[in-house]
Amino acid sequence: MTVTFNHTIIASKNRHESAEFFRELFELAEAPSWGVFTNLQLDDGVLLQFAEPPVEIQMQHYAFLVDDELFDRAYARIRGAGIEHWADPRMKRPGETNTEHGGRGVYFKDPSGHAIEMITRPYL
Repeated sequence: MTVTFNHTIIASKNRHESAEFFRELFELAEAPSWGVFTNLQLDDGVLLQFAEPPVEIQMQHYAFLVDDELFDRAYARIRGAGIEHWADPRMKRPGETNTEHGGRGVYFKDPSGHAIEMITRPYL
């Protein structure tokens, strides 16, 4: 069997708010949820599970590869919602996107403070 990525748990201050943020931004379908998880499923089958841990949340980085059309729609939603964003991970170029790796990219934070990257071309 080959190795594939199946799921990850994204620590959230409010799991429903975080799941809704990602669902609306990336136009994702809801997935069955259970227990302490509110779930979304990506097109490749990867499950994003949002949960509220009983500890302080540490910032994590999550990068999402999207096509150009979804990038345009999602970036318009980011701007329309007034979400602070940057062209670089060090947050030195506010309000911009980048054209790294032959595509476009942008960095922003989700409702729980995680660093989210949206790119249109993979790095490799």
